[in-house]
Amino acid sequence: MFQEHETFRRPFESNGYSLGLIANTNAGKNLMKARAILLFTAVLFACDAKRQTADLDFDTSVSEPAYSENGPRVLFDEAHKNIHKADGLYEPFANLIRNDGYQVTPNRSAFSQALLDEYQVLVIANALGTNDSNDSSAFTGNECEAVRGWVEGGGSLLLITDHAPTGAAAERLGQTFGITMSKGFTEDSLNHDAPSGDLSQLVFTRENGLLADHPITNGRNDRERVNRVVSFTGQSLRSFDPTHAILKLSPTAVDRPPTITVERSGGDMRVIIEYGDPVPSTGHAQAVAFPYGKGRVVIMGEAAMLTAQIDGRTKQPFGMNVAGTDNRQLALNIMRWLSGLL
Repeated sequence: MFQEHETFRRPFESNGYSLGLIANTNAGKNLMKARAILLFTAVLFACDAKRQTADLDFDTSVSEPAYSENGPRVLFDEAHKNIHKADGLYEPFANLIRNDGYQVTPNRSAFSQALLDEYQVLVIANALGTNDSNDSSAFTGNECEAVRGWVEGGGSLLLITDHAPTGAAAERLGQTFGITMSKGFTEDSLNHDAPSGDLSQLVFTRENGLLADHPITNGRNDRERVNRVVSFTGQSLRSFDPTHAILKLSPTAVDRPPTITVERSGGDMRVIIEYGDPVPSTGHAQAVAFPYGKGRVVIMGEAAMLTAQIDGRTKQPFGMNVAGTDNRQLALNIMRWLSGLL
């Protein structure tokens, strides 16, 4: 992996490989170049996998659960090469909503109307395509139609995506609901977490006007009100209706589109993701929420904000375990809105 002039690195773990984002500054051209390399070697995976783990010490208790018994049934997808699973990096999220009364079941089957009809909420977190670069569609046309029909009939979908390659992998399902994925990653020179120095760690507050007024952000009372959310390097989303945005992007936000190439050497394969020059993210969002038929949809452009993880290299938290954020309440409110409580 390229480490010279490193300005940020946010790896994530999947079955058999790890991925790291590395942004490099070319001093001569004064341009930023971001590369991600997937290394399919056991040694490198064993080393890198230690760099990102679920924070199982994070407090996922809920003092006043939304459901005391017979809570909504949640299908947590693990059938599409998902990076995040209910017993993996998304275990803190799964534990949090279980403690709020939801019944969580892992899914290991293709989506069908018959399968989905047994559940009230479907959660999909960072599904991957089946090609070498993992940017092909993670879902078949029939699966997308099954999910669409189920939501239209009253089901609720939480589709969680991220930077490349997950945006492209989720694009077909997103487009089914009128959402376009930028597929790269998003920066904001003005509205980012200043202490981190990372332009892709976006900050959404009521003060900066990027946290929309919505039942998800307002909750049922002042204790459930969301005032500050931080995301951790994700993509932007564009809806057919701008009012769907709950985490809005500012005029200073930009997307960096990806170019993906596959290299092979002996028995090893590298998938290199290079991020290009910035393009404006005008009118885009990093989270959207909207009704669809009798059902509801929430789509996220970044995954870490709804779970709790530890960077194995720095030992620092990232996600809803970061102090001074309301990401934990955001996660609860999203599920409560999807299940009709808000």
